Amino acid sequence: MAKRGMPDAGGTGESLFAAAGMDASAVAPLADRLRPQSLADVIGQDHLLQGEGPLARMVQAKKLSSLILWGPPGTGKTSIARLLADATGLEFAPLSAVFSGVADLRKVFETARARRATGKATLLFVDEIHRFNRAQQDGFLPYVEDGTVVLVGATTENPSFALNSALLSRASVVVLHRLDDAALESLLLRAEAVENRTLPLTAEARAALRAMADGDGRYLLNMAEQIYTLPADTVPLDPARLAETLQKRAPIYDKTQDEHYNLISALHKSLRGSDVDAALYWMARMLAGGEDPLYILRRLVRFAAEDIGMADPNALLQALAAKDMYDFLGSPEGELGLVQAVIYLGTAPKSNAAYKAESGARRAAREHGSLMPPMHILNAPTKMMKQMGYSAGYAYDHDAADGFSGQNYFPDGMDRQHFYRPVERGFEREIIKRLDYWQKLRAKRQDDDA
Repeated sequence: MAKRGMPDAGGTGESLFAAAGMDASAVAPLADRLRPQSLADVIGQDHLLQGEGPLARMVQAKKLSSLILWGPPGTGKTSIARLLADATGLEFAPLSAVFSGVADLRKVFETARARRATGKATLLFVDEIHRFNRAQQDGFLPYVEDGTVVLVGATTENPSFALNSALLSRASVVVLHRLDDAALESLLLRAEAVENRTLPLTAEARAALRAMADGDGRYLLNMAEQIYTLPADTVPLDPARLAETLQKRAPIYDKTQDEHYNLISALHKSLRGSDVDAALYWMARMLAGGEDPLYILRRLVRFAAEDIGMADPNALLQALAAKDMYDFLGSPEGELGLVQAVIYLGTAPKSNAAYKAESGARRAAREHGSLMPPMHILNAPTKMMKQMGYSAGYAYDHDAADGFSGQNYFPDGMDRQHFYRPVERGFEREIIKRLDYWQKLRAKRQDDDA
């Protein structure tokens, strides 16, 4: 029998590699040679495969339901799907959404239906399932519902956005974690056992190699394989020489997909929590991934009004100044304006009073409908309007001794509302004093009128 993934030679049962006098295992990439042969070999996903993990329970019961495996690249989605088929006695039928169309799907379903007639069930594994359009995703539904296939889809995108709700209702979403440092080290140890020699790296370079993998086991093994092409007597590489030997990839980041929103959320919440260093890190991550600095600046401007507001009115000016600086200088010089804005916003006193005031005012406007302003604050440009009482009784505030008339400006029949409630932080401390002063004057005017 040929090795997995190796073609047979003319039905002789001997692999083409053996017929050519070659060792197939030596030709296969290191990542392929290290593919786990059982679920126990899978690294970094114990929350799914060990103890009471959802996949562990399914395997124990020998009953697999349709699944969506959601996780970053290189976390074992394909291997887990193949091993689930082995563990539950299903025929493994792989398909890539990138290279497949309607004809390929039809053929797979026909084969699965014929196989089912013989008493054998099929696990249909669809890699990058999010790349199928909505109509194609709907095409899976009848075959999943009648049991023709057990569908296992793999995706790096958030299923809530990338997949049809109808398909999601028929499949359980399980989340795979990016491989942590310990899991990546375990992979390196396995690679060294297979190659029967240690990687020529200093301890610092070994740590740098794991960091360069960015949680992707496949990428880590591909880099290790490059290192193994160096002469056997190579002096252990330090981090600088490692960087020269390998081409470091850009951080995993898709400006139009889930990671885009995850990182901007991390930046916003770090600023709200006044963690300047964390905010600078998330901003740097976005810029390193190729994010448009103007997108980040738009969020900074919004943040200045939403989370700082009148606690520091200069925050909005700083954010807008950073936008102007970037417009004027461009990259990379203009990006220093983003840095200054992040530092200013992160260290500024925080208040969402203006944001809450907006929400409260909008809610009141919806609830109270089209109430007219009180007559005394309506203009009366015509004689008829004056006769109707427009502007009658209006008190011009500047004529008052303290510049405050205390009149009511809410609609008749609507109780006075308090939408803006400043906090005891930053400049809003001074605003509280002003509002309290005006409230006392307003109450005094009402008492005098009474």
